[in-house]
Amino acid sequence: MPVESVSRIYAEVNENMPMNYWDYENHTVVWNDMDDYQLVQRLGRGKYSEVFEAVRMSTNQKCVVKVLKPVRKMKIKREIKVLENLRQGVNIITLLDVVKDPVSRTPALIFEYVNNCRPLALTDLDVRYYLNELLKALDYCHSQGIMHRDVKPQNIAIDHHRRTLRLLDWGLAEFYHPKQQYNIRVASRSFKAPELLINYQFYDYSLDMWSVGCVLAGIIFKKDPFFHGNDNSDQLVRIAKVLGTKGLYDYIGKYEIELDASFDDILGCHSRKSWHRFTNRDNRHLATPDALDLLDKLLRYDHQERLTAKEAMNHAYFSPLAEQSNMQHVCRVASGGDASEPCCSRMTAAGDDNTAAKESTVY
Repeated sequence: MPVESVSRIYAEVNENMPMNYWDYENHTVVWNDMDDYQLVQRLGRGKYSEVFEAVRMSTNQKCVVKVLKPVRKMKIKREIKVLENLRQGVNIITLLDVVKDPVSRTPALIFEYVNNCRPLALTDLDVRYYLNELLKALDYCHSQGIMHRDVKPQNIAIDHHRRTLRLLDWGLAEFYHPKQQYNIRVASRSFKAPELLINYQFYDYSLDMWSVGCVLAGIIFKKDPFFHGNDNSDQLVRIAKVLGTKGLYDYIGKYEIELDASFDDILGCHSRKSWHRFTNRDNRHLATPDALDLLDKLLRYDHQERLTAKEAMNHAYFSPLAEQSNMQHVCRVASGGDASEPCCSRMTAAGDDNTAAKESTVY
């Protein structure tokens, strides 16, 4: 039996909440009518849903409709309960309504509309800014006792014109309870933490922090995804070729995890690689010393050693954001403008309006 691990942060959040906060199985969903929503165009398609731009006719409000494919009733109830609990949370996509088609009874979730329009090339300061916004979203959901379990670029919507970010697709999110064993069939392969790949079920919020590390690595090294295995077993091999096999075996030994025999012939023996090995002339402006140090503290085998979202936000990598904020304030005051107006926003833009690209998003 593997050693039971408990999150070093926010471990007792759900234990301190009333049962109806996390007991989604007994949650009563009040479904409204879908007739008030008119679909405009399809934005994307996922394994469990199709997503459309839509308009609420009674208010002429633009929104997003996530039409759910046939899945377990409990999965739908869990996603709705999570979204209701996180409503108005920082950088969390807002659930506006839950509806069913009056004829087919097909369920759908109604979300705020986000103009997912990001620049073709992010500047170094852009990367720092948006990663910090992502960490705010994760610290908030973790503080509410919820793991996202599917952090990846496709689930991050950026409106670069408004400098806003939203964390999307909470279909795999789950409530954290200490020493509970969770399903390992979560997260997309390229962003799966090692614990999922070695069948360790006592995982926690730190699962999301590994995924953040993978997102950061893909951006700063201009290699997305950074770890790209052909299957789950090969995914662990790809990780071991970078982080080394000794660290993996130390991790397995610490938590008394039994590694599947199938790895005997494919894992091999690999030394730990320096992050500098992945820098080159094209990415050196993004792969700064601070970026590499933050990455190193996120991509750790041992989930207990990874930075939490709050710890990551306090990393020196984000110091330039405070300096930029101070400069913008000085600029506004000096120009006689309102300090709340972003008159200096062009200082951090990757380019003008024609450098932005629309991206298909699944909510």
